[in-house]
Amino acid sequence: MASRKASQPKRDSGDKYSILLPTYNERENLPLIVWLLVKYFGESGYNYEIIVIDDGSPDGTLEVAEQLQKIYGEDKILLRPRATKLGLGTAYIHGIKHATGNFVLIMDADLSHHPKFIPEFIKKQKEGDYDLVSGTRYQGNGGVYGWDLRRKLISRGANFLSQVLLRPGASDLTGSFRLYKKAVLESLVERCVSKGYVFQMEMIVRARQLNYTIGEVPISFVDRVYGESKLGGNEIVSFVKGLITLFATT
Repeated sequence: MASRKASQPKRDSGDKYSILLPTYNERENLPLIVWLLVKYFGESGYNYEIIVIDDGSPDGTLEVAEQLQKIYGEDKILLRPRATKLGLGTAYIHGIKHATGNFVLIMDADLSHHPKFIPEFIKKQKEGDYDLVSGTRYQGNGGVYGWDLRRKLISRGANFLSQVLLRPGASDLTGSFRLYKKAVLESLVERCVSKGYVFQMEMIVRARQLNYTIGEVPISFVDRVYGESKLGGNEIVSFVKGLITLFATT
């Protein structure tokens, strides 16, 4: 693994990027995603910190995170665990409280989102001074890999229905690979009431309402290598209910 003592090119922009990694049963994936983050941020020279928010994983994810902290240092790996599974939205709120960067990057810890795209997110943000930059699977050379036909149809259908009902001004509402100005993210999470997969969608809708600018970067989404998908029947029902609620209230 890369060492925290490895020489890194330094950027003089003064920007710092806080990466929020909510985890639940990700002990196999966490070491690799952290290594990749350290690698790409090290190569780019941007200042960063990785905040791991574990929700009481029974598989020992927190213990793995503690070992990673010893490897890379407490200045780069911050552990902010919670006792039990409380949901994605509250995980972001919890993480933001401890973030010291002026930009916050949210992504999945299961290797579905590759850190190699992060320099493109940063470049895009700087080009247009965007309030947020969202990864999109549905524009340019973006795509989804590793899903069966059923999962692809569910994703496409959910995104299409969301576009028709909400007209958000972004091509990928249900994605969760995004870069925010910290102040913008704080403003959005204060207003969001949804939970689960609908939370990401509401964030984009609220951003549109508040006239925040949105940039997009095509990404490749790859299905998790280790562990089980957390998308099930209950999540799909909750998504539909949440979509109807957003349509009625925004």
